[in-house]
Amino acid sequence: MKHLTIVVPNGENNLSSIVGAYKIFSRANAYWKEHHGKALFKIELAGTRPTNDYYGGLFSVRPHTTIAQVKHTDLVIVPSLNHAFDTALTHNEEIVDWLAKQYKNGAEIASICTGAFLLAAAGILDGKSCSTHWAATEAFKQRFPQVNVQSDKLITEENGIYTNGGAYSFLNLVVYLVEKYFDREVAIFCSKVFQIEIDRHSQSPFMIFKGQKEHGDEMVKAAQLYIEERMAEKISFEQLSAKFAIGRRNFDRRFIKATGNTPLEYFQRLKIEAAKRAFETTRKNIHEVMYEVGYIDLKAFREVFRKITGMSPLEYRNRYNKEALLDH
Repeated sequence: MKHLTIVVPNGENNLSSIVGAYKIFSRANAYWKEHHGKALFKIELAGTRPTNDYYGGLFSVRPHTTIAQVKHTDLVIVPSLNHAFDTALTHNEEIVDWLAKQYKNGAEIASICTGAFLLAAAGILDGKSCSTHWAATEAFKQRFPQVNVQSDKLITEENGIYTNGGAYSFLNLVVYLVEKYFDREVAIFCSKVFQIEIDRHSQSPFMIFKGQKEHGDEMVKAAQLYIEERMAEKISFEQLSAKFAIGRRNFDRRFIKATGNTPLEYFQRLKIEAAKRAFETTRKNIHEVMYEVGYIDLKAFREVFRKITGMSPLEYRNRYNKEALLDH
């Protein structure tokens, strides 16, 4: 029998990702036992304390065991943390060390949302790709520049490590793991019982672009402000770099280092974020929004919009605008 360990970190963490992972794997286990005569997994919650309180003591989790007693496990699921990341990392150093040891001993490890911070702190994401909540991407990059963050991906899988995007998208990761460890039939059963959309792999439609400003490069911040104030205009980045008395190549290099995007990508993401807001809150049609954010070529607008959101402008408008949906 395989062993699944669901970690219970110290501090205020996301209770739903602990409960959800436990419930779905337990249901998959029961289905497997019904059809194959025995359960596939022994499922345990493991922490460092007898009890962990959540939401001001409103809820409590009492793990089955402690991580010190788990010498070997096949699969570890790490739930999401609250967004006080430095505090969470400090309070969970014992778990971080245990994760590194388990991975070295052959366990596969899956992190939910911001649980990726614990994996990165353990060093097991170095040189690898991972996902986390899009809102935590910049904080993650600052702390762990050696990790390749794929903020548009809902699920990543690399060398026995699984990570996923934000919030309740963890349900998609758990169903994905059920398919990996059980089979497709069990995954489909769980997706139907828990009403989870199967085979969803992107969190791009849910991302809100706020502009990456959590860096110390004042020149880049000034360039960002310049771009933001002229979002609907045509900008020459050659002229913009000259404005700051710096060569274009060095300008691009500093911009990418600070924001994670080229100046053109940043410009495009600003435009598309403005277009998304217009589609969500107004009755404007595709052409009106396109012109408003500075595009004159419908094909180019559609291509950039789909690249960033994973959807066409019309699909996005129909999904997120209630009035458009009623009209449709």
